[in-house]
Amino acid sequence: MELKSRLLPNLTSDPDFFGRFAERFARYMGTANFLLYMTVFVIVWISINVVGLFGLHWDPYPFILLNLFFSTQASYAAPLILLAQNRQDDRDRVQIEQDRSRNERNLADTEYLTREIAALRISLREVATRDFVRSELRGLLEELLAVQDDPHTSGPQTEGRDTLKETRNSKRSTNP
Repeated sequence: MELKSRLLPNLTSDPDFFGRFAERFARYMGTANFLLYMTVFVIVWISINVVGLFGLHWDPYPFILLNLFFSTQASYAAPLILLAQNRQDDRDRVQIEQDRSRNERNLADTEYLTREIAALRISLREVATRDFVRSELRGLLEELLAVQDDPHTSGPQTEGRDTLKETRNSKRSTNP
């Protein structure tokens, strides 16, 4: 058992190591550099074996060895790409769950704020606004002035009536 553990690498110490390797490998295989290098490799392989440069002619025309290399590469590439996709799916699933919980919190916050705004609107309807108070005061002032301007009133109120008229006229001239 000890001999077996010494000969084989311990892949269980970092379980994400192989997953990260698969993602890097899949990412590299999807680049233009990989395609360029593979094309150059195939052209060099075929030209050396067809022409027989430097007396090398190890893989004659059907290029069986080259096909074996491609088959081996494909047999390893497909599972690595699938592993990389599975890891991406797991990350996407976690991200979706986080987004869902964030959206639920935002919805709860929005509903709370909506209720608070509704409560404020209800309470503001019961509060007298500045315009309402001004209109009520103007109405009372007009009633007072109408009572004072009534020709049926006489006596000491005449002096007060003149003072009120002067005050009213001076305020009207200063306030447009």
